[in-house]
Amino acid sequence: MSTPATALLFACLALPLAAEAAVCSRQSPPHTVALLELYTSEGCSSCPPADRWLQELPQKFGPDQLLALSLHVDYWDYIGWKDRFAQPQFTERQRQLSRLAGGSTIYTPEVFTAMKELRGWRSPTELAQRVKRINEQPAAAQITLLMQPAAGGAVEVQASFALVPGVQPRQQIEGVVVLYENKLSSQIRAGENHGATLQHDRVVRFWSAPIALDAQTGRASWRQTIALPADWKRADLGVAALVQDARAGQVLQVVSMAACAD
Repeated sequence: MSTPATALLFACLALPLAAEAAVCSRQSPPHTVALLELYTSEGCSSCPPADRWLQELPQKFGPDQLLALSLHVDYWDYIGWKDRFAQPQFTERQRQLSRLAGGSTIYTPEVFTAMKELRGWRSPTELAQRVKRINEQPAAAQITLLMQPAAGGAVEVQASFALVPGVQPRQQIEGVVVLYENKLSSQIRAGENHGATLQHDRVVRFWSAPIALDAQTGRASWRQTIALPADWKRADLGVAALVQDARAGQVLQVVSMAACAD
């Protein structure tokens, strides 16, 4: 589906600094990229097939078509296995998306695309059609993303967000920056998946606080140095950013790229 005209800008170059740190950058395309969120847990026996399904998506969709993220929730931890990737904020986001959809319950595995539930995610045709419809929409926002290594094993991430001309700024439009990790593995010693070795990709490790776009200009900039815990593998990290209308349940644009490893 991607063409040279819609391909994302990507560059990885050496800076003329003593450390010769690499800088990676990417700019969002003129069409809307689809955001897919899988809500999952290592404590859920029906989740491993969904995790494997998510792992295959980057082979079927390019980064200018789809960003797939795995968000581990914490409400399965009570059965005896504490999911080390689970974060309470992901449970709260799932609740928020469910409320927007008019639902009263949350469950795993549950999939949302563009903040809308996709119950037929197991159907390749239904997913492809949903992604195609999203990609056919002109982007309502532009995002520029930049990442570079920082001192002490940290990374510095910068993001700029802007509504496209003609899109009216309004409250609740906000940016988010995400770090995710691939090639993760866990040996499960309790709970419903006891004895299994689970493999994970696209696991969200960092989800920023909302970055409000200016109500007058429709723009925002964000910059943060993020310390990486010892068990995070920099070579397997990815970085992404999105613009969303949290009140309306709408994703205006998404961009992602692999992290600079050096």
